[in-house]
Amino acid sequence: MNEQLTIAMPKGRIFTEAAELLRNAGFELPPEFDDSRKLIIDVEEENFRFILAKPMDVATYVEHGVADLGIAGKDVLLEEERDVYELLDLKISGCYLAVAGLPDTKMNDVAPKIATKYPNIAAAYFREQGEQVEIIKLNGSIELAPLIGLADRIVDIVSTGRTLKENGLVEYETITSVTSRLIVNPVSYRIKDERISELIKRLDGVI
Repeated sequence: MNEQLTIAMPKGRIFTEAAELLRNAGFELPPEFDDSRKLIIDVEEENFRFILAKPMDVATYVEHGVADLGIAGKDVLLEEERDVYELLDLKISGCYLAVAGLPDTKMNDVAPKIATKYPNIAAAYFREQGEQVEIIKLNGSIELAPLIGLADRIVDIVSTGRTLKENGLVEYETITSVTSRLIVNPVSYRIKDERISELIKRLDGVI
């Protein structure tokens, strides 16, 4: 019943909010847990091991079984399409995916270009709209693309909208809302089902 659970989660806002959620669910996490610079943190009191990863890598670790569980944004799950089970909407780190660009501009009729770090989500969205577009994958500073003429629009995560506004961009469409989800490796879910079920029950009670 008390098998070790390895949980992959990203640093930053999701990490902070997830740690608070775990504490609210009655799990004992030491105070220094939040400030640690380690990439692997063992919490012996709860028999947890945490792997701190890049947001886009969390689902990969879970799929390959080096982590039993993970906490990942719905944006990552939609983009990566990994072989994992989504167990619970933790309702933390809320934001949304949006189409944005310079104000009062139309998309190029011939070959509209969309810059994003979510090429699969963007391609699927515009395909559903019946629009043929060219996707340009970027890894950061997506807001630059319309400003330098690289793209007609961008698809990116929006939290407060401040970054868009500061760069003179406006939102055109909302694609989907995003929150963080608890995901599990299918094999771990079978082998450690009692421990995982207890974790879900306790988290669900405080969400």
